Amino acid sequence: MFADSQIRLSTGVPGLDDILRGGLAKGFLYLIEGNPGAGKTTLALQFLIEGAQRGEKGLYLSLAESEDELRHVAASHGMNVENIEICKISPPEIAGEIEQQYTVFQPAEVELADVLETILAKVRDLQPSRVIIDSMSELRMLARDAVRYRRQVLSLKQFFEGRDCTTLLLDERFRENLESQVQTIAHGVISLEVLQRNYGITRRRLEVLKIRASSFREGYHDYVIVKGGVRVFPRLVSGEHRGMKVEPENLPSGVTELDSLFNGGVQRGTSTLVAGPTGCGKSTLCTQFVQSAAKRGEKSAIFAFDETRQSFILRSRGLGMDLDRYLDDGSIYLEQVDPAELSPGEFVHRIREGVEQEKWRIVVIDSLNGLMNSMNEEQALTVQLHELLSYLNQVGVASFLVLAQYGILGSAMSSPTDVSYLADNVLLLRYFEAGGEVRQAISVMKRRSGPHERSIREVQMRSGKLMIGDPLRNFVGVLTGTPQYTGGQPLL
Repeated sequence: MFADSQIRLSTGVPGLDDILRGGLAKGFLYLIEGNPGAGKTTLALQFLIEGAQRGEKGLYLSLAESEDELRHVAASHGMNVENIEICKISPPEIAGEIEQQYTVFQPAEVELADVLETILAKVRDLQPSRVIIDSMSELRMLARDAVRYRRQVLSLKQFFEGRDCTTLLLDERFRENLESQVQTIAHGVISLEVLQRNYGITRRRLEVLKIRASSFREGYHDYVIVKGGVRVFPRLVSGEHRGMKVEPENLPSGVTELDSLFNGGVQRGTSTLVAGPTGCGKSTLCTQFVQSAAKRGEKSAIFAFDETRQSFILRSRGLGMDLDRYLDDGSIYLEQVDPAELSPGEFVHRIREGVEQEKWRIVVIDSLNGLMNSMNEEQALTVQLHELLSYLNQVGVASFLVLAQYGILGSAMSSPTDVSYLADNVLLLRYFEAGGEVRQAISVMKRRSGPHERSIREVQMRSGKLMIGDPLRNFVGVLTGTPQYTGGQPLL
């Protein structure tokens, strides 16, 4: 009889447990497959250590790495494997003895049978609750035949049935060998994948290919290997957070004219895209909303992709926005993000943790251009942004996305990607030339939650503050960068 499938065993990786809806069902055989360096051994050790902490016996059967190598891996992560039995099985040594003793049977049959019998004997003696067999590729080479290999894997599964023992089989997954005999036999399959990028850290992601008679979160999930083990970032599903009631409320920026453009301010639980060429004041406008929130006692977060932390603070201070005390007391969280060292899944997970644990009410991503550099596929970025913005909207968080457009003046302005349809509000900034000077204009192009001012105003950063003038009613073609002055109205 199988063990109760409702009993879940924690894998020792909280993010993976979340994907598996609580962990692995007890008493079954699972396959963990992946490229070399994907973290299979580290994940297996975490699984055994989690069991040891709960008083369960753990057995690690290694056909490839020595006991010293495994203990070295554990020590590098600060893992305690004192209560785990590690057993090294050496097929080459067994094969050397067999060749001298047997002449009737095929060496492959005897070698494989002897290795399997050694594995089964260790399990019988120790009676463990959790078992790791590393790796199946060694058994596959000993079998030398797909039919013989499948037969032996089936015998392994039958042996573990009814023993109240949860077993993880580790297997290498190479590009030239994507077929696996074990996939069809195992109760569940978790695939670990290493993605090479042109620059920066290697990106890793996992996918649960199947879990029989159990639900799980489908799709790819980013993960990293850090000191302490594997850390998994479950894919954000905005639909799981529906049902929260968010009261409609305008969030003022502290600048009357800017709030007038939004008919009173940006509404809580909406996303705002701030687009414009470089240097036109996009970051400053977002910081204005963040500072205003801090003065109200609300927490905010700014993720700066294109600017150092020190530069951001000095620039804000030069415009009369002294953020030091808010940064010190935690009202504003400012992180300098290096896109070359970050996976998209980890970034989204950081935002979710901050919203749920630190109670952030405003999140600024400055800029989307930097975030795009950490993604390989633009389509994936759009889908992930949609999930993130939907989640933030549903939990009542106002988000600001900065998008730097290409070009400075005229019709040559373009965006690296079109995400305007994702945002609830679109704030557009432009340079224009008037009176022999380069000036800046601001306008709201979209506001889903209600009416907005349709005029174009001049904006300047001077005298230590952000200043927005009256509507530019005597100009035409301001947003093209080549306006024509019709006369009669003074500029700011």
